[in-house]
Amino acid sequence: MEKMIKVINPLGLHARPAAKVVDCAARFNSAIRISYQNQEIDAKSIMSVLMLAAPFDAELSVAITGDDENDAMTALETLFANGFDELE
Repeated sequence: MEKMIKVINPLGLHARPAAKVVDCAARFNSAIRISYQNQEIDAKSIMSVLMLAAPFDAELSVAITGDDENDAMTALETLFANGFDELE
């Protein structure tokens, strides 16, 4: 399963949101990969997520494979849609 997800919080995917992405991804058994600007990373690795340096309005490709991929995609889409709880 693969979808495009947009970073909507003004500060982009900085340390706090990156930690939330990793925490969210770690709850699932599925393999979760995020791609941005020719980089593909493991969403369960904090250093990898930080290295994406995805700014506001970035379009990320999220690819998930595994037995709980639907639940994982829903959780990540919700996290991104809520702006990592950083929207005013």
